[in-house]
Amino acid sequence: MSAGERLVLVVEDSAEDREAIQRALARSHPELELEFAPDGDAAITRLTDPGAGRPALLLLDLNLPGRDGYQVLAELRANPDLAALTIIVFTSSTTSADIERCYALGADSYVYKPVNFHLFRTVLQGAVDYWQAGTG
Repeated sequence: MSAGERLVLVVEDSAEDREAIQRALARSHPELELEFAPDGDAAITRLTDPGAGRPALLLLDLNLPGRDGYQVLAELRANPDLAALTIIVFTSSTTSADIERCYALGADSYVYKPVNFHLFRTVLQGAVDYWQAGTG
């Protein structure tokens, strides 16, 4: 697995959730390199920087300051250079309208973010395993 295939950009404004994602993936997928963006604006800036390496996967929260997850998703899918990026929406929303909107905007997957850490870790591990199986 090359460095680019290991890079995951996590767009998450909650420090608690960033720590939980870091802890969960360090256990289940220690080979991954995680990079964090605290909001949608930082994510777009990072992803459109020609000098920065491209992540293989984007974990995207919906409820973000500045550009929200929907806006980030729409901008990424409209950018031909980033249209192939795998995007997993990882959020606390379970409403069918949010799920449908994300898929309509081009999300590859929509995963509910559980409150319980054990379940959180299991759900996140399953999402990453699924992504890796599709890229292998």
